[in-house]
Order: sequence, then structure tokens, then C-alpha cells
Amino acid sequence: MLARSSWDWLGLAGQAVHGPPTKYLTLLPSTPLDHRPQMVSTATLLLTRRAGTRHALASGRMSFLSPMAAGARATSTFANVPLGPPDPIFGLTDAFNKDAFPKKVSLGVGAYRDDKGKPHVLESVRLAEKKVLEAKMNHEYAGIQGVGEYVRLALEFAYGADSAALKEKRIAGVQTISGTGACRLAGDFYARFLGKGSPLYLPDPTWGNHIPIYKDAGLEVKQYRYFDPKTNGLDFKGVLDDVNSAPTGSIFLLHACAHNPTGVDPSEEQWKELSALFKKRGHAILFDAAYLGFASGNADKDAFALRQFAADGHSFLMAQSFAKNFGLYGERVGTLSAVCASAEEAKRVDSQLKILIRPLYSNPPIYGARLVATILQGK
Repeated sequence: MLARSSWDWLGLAGQAVHGPPTKYLTLLPSTPLDHRPQMVSTATLLLTRRAGTRHALASGRMSFLSPMAAGARATSTFANVPLGPPDPIFGLTDAFNKDAFPKKVSLGVGAYRDDKGKPHVLESVRLAEKKVLEAKMNHEYAGIQGVGEYVRLALEFAYGADSAALKEKRIAGVQTISGTGACRLAGDFYARFLGKGSPLYLPDPTWGNHIPIYKDAGLEVKQYRYFDPKTNGLDFKGVLDDVNSAPTGSIFLLHACAHNPTGVDPSEEQWKELSALFKKRGHAILFDAAYLGFASGNADKDAFALRQFAADGHSFLMAQSFAKNFGLYGERVGTLSAVCASAEEAKRVDSQLKILIRPLYSNPPIYGARLVATILQGK
């Protein structure tokens, strides 16, 4: 029997037919949908059920064109969509979950695990969950910017409570869909205001998702030398040479700490040298700060590069995530902030970030942000 949707092409024309039908056109179940006849003259058509079969009652004169003559329609809008490759990181996680080997170890997603390899929730997160539940908060929109107290505390966590830029209200900040959302929002922002096709340099190697994020944002993705496999360390001369030779105004993505995937970071002195070179060359900067606290165990120490560049007078974007350091992968808690030259400039940047967010996801989720805010409040 034909499915109901197979009959959607049929329309009831004219007035209702009373009494038993006298003429029937039976559409056989074997007739493919894209081979259904095309009606080209006026008729009154009524669908009826007879012995479990649907019939079309024709009253008047009907004529049909063959589907080949009329032009056959594709069976599906998505018929030509190819099968895409699986994501390498999540594909590895899926393979790990399916592997029955009892001593397996996952080296994919860097999430907290207990001695049995099961997800571990930090005690601070458990306490925050309890406090948020007991507070009996509402579930209204947070606003485009996100949970205000969370954003304020997240920026203090990154830039320091004594940050001159924060005190002078020169940092615009919005809540994002974790660090990935922050990176994409940064790409959209730079593409809009520096221009589509602007060159964005990523360290070689970098987190695999950086490349499609910025390609999809409309930027021209390039690479700069970073890791030296001969020494298993930083190719600092290569970094300096590539920063110096890139066209003025290029965008450079810098891992704030715990470089993914190598774990190799510049020293504090090297960060200072890089800061001076970026000032000289006039490049745009995007920090990806996904691991504050992971590199050294001290979040303030790991935020050195962010704070140094802000103190040196740079204007830059910073994508921040609480997925790893707080173990909140599934809550998608992040921020995107912009260190600006003035409070007035920060207001303008903030307005444009909201304009970009509104048609993307409108408002961010609130639960994870409330957990992070509760923890950072230290109450």
C-alpha cells in the first residue's frame, strides 16, 4: 500500500462527490513516487479507501503526461549528498567505547577519569550543583551576552582581578558554546571586520578542529612553524621568522598554554619577545585558552601570555573554555573576549559580537555557566 505521504501530490478539485463512486483510477503500490502522472486538465479528484486500497475517483476528463516527458523529479532533495568522513577525535572515542579489551586507555579527549577509566566529576562541581539546585533559580533567557556574573568572573580568571584593562572596562566579553563556539565566533568576527579571505596562521601542528572552523568562517588558513620534531621542543626561530614575514595585518592564533597537541609552550621571556614582534608587525591576534591551569597546575601562571599581551597594549580576541579544567565538556561553557583600546571601543565590539550571536544561537545555555560562576565565587 502506498504511504500517506505518497499521495500528497493529489489535490481535491471542484466540489464534493456524493453517492457511490462510478469511475476509479487505481495507483498501484509499485509505482515510484517520482513516476506519478502529471495532471494537466481539470478534474474532480476524490481519494477513497476500498478493501484496503486507495483509489482516485475521476469525475470529468483527465489526461496525463509521462514522467519522462514532464521531467522526472529527484527521489530526494538529499540524494546527491555524499557520506562524510568520521571525526578523527570522536571516532577514536567511539572505537575506544566499543573495544572490549579490559586494560584499554583512551588518549583522545582529555577528560578526567577515575582509576577504572570512568568519568570523574570534580568535588567542586558537585558542590556547585548542589548550591545551584538549592537556589531554585528560574530558567529564563540569560540574554545574548550570557550569564553576566559568569562572564565577569571568567574574564577575571583569565586576565586577573587586578587587570588594568578590566578595571578600565576595555574588555568586551560574551558567553559562548564552549571554546569551539568561541573560536568560530572569533573567526566570524575577524572575517566580517578584517575581510573574508584574510590570512589566519595556525601553528604547525594545531588542534584539528581549528582548520575547518576558520575555513568555514571564510578565512584563508595558513600555518606557521611551531614544533621542532628533532628536539621535541619549540622551533622559536621558525615562529619568529614566520611572524615577521607574514603580510602586515595577518591573523595569528596562539595557544595560551598547554599547546594542543604537543604540550610545548614558549617561555615567559619568549612570550615577551613575541609580544614585541607582534606590536612591530601589526598583526591581529587570537588566543585560544582551553587549558588554563593544566600546563603548570596554576591558572595564574598559565595565563601569563594573555596578561602580558594585555599589559603591552595589544588589542586581541581570546577564546576561553571550561570544558577541560573544570571537567564540564557536556555543559559547553566558554567565553569570547576582546581586549580593546578604550571603553568606548569595547562597547562597539560587544555590540557586534551580540549581532553575530543572535542569528547563530540567540542565547547560550545557563546551567554550566551557573556552575562555573558558583565555583569561581568561592562561596
